[in-house]
Amino acid sequence: MNNEQLDRMKTGKGFIAALDQSGGSTPKALLQYGIPEDSYSNDEEMFDLVHAMRTRIITSPDFNENNILGAILFENTMDRSIEGVPTSEYLWKNKRIVPFLKVDKGLSDLADGVKLMKPIPGLPTLLTRAVKQGIFGTKMRSVIKEANPKGIRKIVEQQFEIAKIIMKAGLVPIIEPEVDIQSKDKQESEKILKEELFKQLALLKPEDKVMLKLSIPTLPNFYADLQKEEHVVRVVALSGGYSRNEANSLLAKNHGLIASFSRALAQDLQAQMNDDDFNRTIFTSIKGIYEASIT
Repeated sequence: MNNEQLDRMKTGKGFIAALDQSGGSTPKALLQYGIPEDSYSNDEEMFDLVHAMRTRIITSPDFNENNILGAILFENTMDRSIEGVPTSEYLWKNKRIVPFLKVDKGLSDLADGVKLMKPIPGLPTLLTRAVKQGIFGTKMRSVIKEANPKGIRKIVEQQFEIAKIIMKAGLVPIIEPEVDIQSKDKQESEKILKEELFKQLALLKPEDKVMLKLSIPTLPNFYADLQKEEHVVRVVALSGGYSRNEANSLLAKNHGLIASFSRALAQDLQAQMNDDDFNRTIFTSIKGIYEASIT
């Protein structure tokens, strides 16, 4: 574990950029960016286009250490380069932005009100590659649709079971049990989730470090006690389908909770923009998310 990166993630000002759309979500991300599905004919072309988009974002002047603490990458992005430098190395050495890697393989079907993660075949090999690439941590997502105690317990147990494998490899896992913002019992789900998170955190060894990525809570500062827990490096928030303005407004009500936005970060960017317009647009996006993250 890189102690300089750990300190930055624990105490730094800014937010985490989620640039980790994978196979299933990439077409939607490209469409939002102004590139329709008929612009590419296979996965290789699709990933070339999305890497060009991510490269443009990462190399933008305001995508820097003053605003952004970390960036979450998809495996395909980790394996590529920016300006001739491996992506994760470019992020840290050129931008002083801490690199993370998405490791989950998507969601299982709904059961007990939740969507667990699918199995992650080849995880140890992927983690070894990530360490060699200078990756600091990982991210894995599951989803809570209903306030079902059994399902939420299963989600948290699964997350921590895999987190222990990740920590053993020398990486810091971001545990992401997302509560669907459309859930009719979102607040009750958050209550159950917090109880289960504390149960699992209490079982960790003193040296174990994790991060939590959670939906912005219904009740402001609801996760303040989790933010102080000894094993928790940082609690970050996903935008969850809110517009950027709405997500920023809700986030700003939560002291110490920082953003880890994906779609909300890139929502106004278009492939057809010239560099001045692109950089001006991303500056506005980054500025708003940063300000909401330092309240």
